[in-house]
Amino acid sequence: MARPNFAKDQLKSIVDRVERLEEEKAALSGDIKEVYAEAKGHGFDTKIVRQVVRLRKMDTTEREERDALLDLYMSALGMAS
Repeated sequence: MARPNFAKDQLKSIVDRVERLEEEKAALSGDIKEVYAEAKGHGFDTKIVRQVVRLRKMDTTEREERDALLDLYMSALGMAS
């Protein structure tokens, strides 16, 4: 009979951990919003800052492939400069 209690305890532990992580995630999300608000207050375009953050997460090859496809699509649409 120790087995059902173990499963119950294990499930409770998992749920507790997820709830705690969700709280931490919400707090971090609020912190990130504050940083973007600060950037906006300093005159930075937050859409561009978000894009730069996204691009910095990519490795060089992935970013180069993305840029090449973007250039190709823009040329196909007559948008190339």
